[in-house]
Amino acid sequence: MRGGHVAVPGGASGGVPRQAVAAGKVRTVVPDGPLDLGLVLGPLRRGPGDPTFRAMPDGSVWRACRTPAGAGTLRVSVRGAEVRGEAWGPGAEWLLEQLPELLGAADDPSVFVPRHRLVAVARHRRPGLRLTRTGLVLESLIPSILEQKVTTDEAYRAWRLLVRKYGEPAPGPAPGRMCVMPDAGTWRVIPSWEWHRAGVDNKRASTILRAVRVAARMEEAVRMSPAQAQARLEVVPGVGPWTSAEVVQRSHGAADAVTVGDLHLPGIVGWALAGDRDADDSVMLELLEPYAGQRHRAARLILLSGRVPARRAPRMPRGDIGRL
Repeated sequence: MRGGHVAVPGGASGGVPRQAVAAGKVRTVVPDGPLDLGLVLGPLRRGPGDPTFRAMPDGSVWRACRTPAGAGTLRVSVRGAEVRGEAWGPGAEWLLEQLPELLGAADDPSVFVPRHRLVAVARHRRPGLRLTRTGLVLESLIPSILEQKVTTDEAYRAWRLLVRKYGEPAPGPAPGRMCVMPDAGTWRVIPSWEWHRAGVDNKRASTILRAVRVAARMEEAVRMSPAQAQARLEVVPGVGPWTSAEVVQRSHGAADAVTVGDLHLPGIVGWALAGDRDADDSVMLELLEPYAGQRHRAARLILLSGRVPARRAPRMPRGDIGRL
């Protein structure tokens, strides 16, 4: 292995033919307004080492997905006024069909009316913000469950280890080590000790197992309204309002699904809009009330504004039960 490439004995003329990669299926989309690919698709990435997501230096984004039609890989790139999607694998057609909504075609940012100067400035500086809609539930539900009550580093590590060990290689010419997450059947048979090694406690592992046992019912939620979808997800013990909101923000592009129960968001919103760094969920919801119907978009713009309170306490300690 030299420079990330496998050295072929005898060099390129050593008699070993280089395997050709089949061309993917292509679709181009012309957005009806400004589009910032990083802002739109960024919420789908679970940490810098996410095996299902890769942002490239040229600005393109790769996604490896478990679609209703099977595994698929999607590369999205911007060329002038057009967005080009190229897909491989059994799920290629499904991914290209969903491409406009993935890019925020179902989102209408024009209905948003800023009520605070900070929000108005953030919106002016980020005109390409659109809310993505993936049309997939489990790919957001499982990592959101992993993020419950732990640091993001711990959750990202668990997602990375489990997907790489039990997923399958992404179809097509995806960048190295990209994987499609396991299907529901594979999640169900992961041994208990592998959850432990990945740092996932029994409570979160049991919640994921309960969710994948009714995977079909979970995926049906994409055809419901965001509120109905949240109610469907919360039927699963261990899935509460925080988790369900994190899911529908991605699966539905839900503009009003504000995340409650978060450790940091209330204080950030309270500080940005009222100078109250000790705000709780009730105060946050009161401050966001003028944005009813668009509270998630308002919260994202507040986060993008960069106005956050200075840290007063040490970071939450990172644990690793896999060492026990």
